[in-house]
Amino acid sequence: MRPLRYSINVTLDGCCHHEAGLPPDAESMAYWTAEMERVDALLFGRLTYEMMESAWRKPSAGTWPDWMSESDVPFATAIDKAKKYVFSSRLAEVDWNSELVRGDLAHAVQQLKQEPGEGLWVGGVMLPTALADLGVIDEYEFVVHPTVAGHGPTLLAGLRDRIQLELVDRREFRSGATVLRYRPVPGAA
Repeated sequence: MRPLRYSINVTLDGCCHHEAGLPPDAESMAYWTAEMERVDALLFGRLTYEMMESAWRKPSAGTWPDWMSESDVPFATAIDKAKKYVFSSRLAEVDWNSELVRGDLAHAVQQLKQEPGEGLWVGGVMLPTALADLGVIDEYEFVVHPTVAGHGPTLLAGLRDRIQLELVDRREFRSGATVLRYRPVPGAA
């Protein structure tokens, strides 16, 4: 069974807005590139899909935009070519190597997890909260930035039940950001 990992940048006060943390640097971009390369597919809700596509889809001209640094290009290449599943009832169609998924969320995710492969990755805010409520996330990965945002969407806001986690890995970046990787404690509530 392919594990499902939820990964996100978060500030010390739990803000998950993509602009609330530290600006990406070469070290963090190399980390996220490696994370993209170790999964078989990405799961997105509509908002995350639209945001990621607008930032990381390779332009039809075939060259990356001038705003990208050298450290951004490997990440952009990895996410651009990745298989994506988009969970949305509002979108009529998707492209960018994506498949639109409708219907029962739990059933669809369980089917994806049953396929052979290395793993699935989910990012964003709303879809991961729904998946956490269903109990289908196998690993939580938070890149905690030493910043207090004071506003914005927060990590797993509105979660129905408490999820007990155990720390399985920790890594610190030179920027002061810390990667914390957790797994749910079986049977804990």
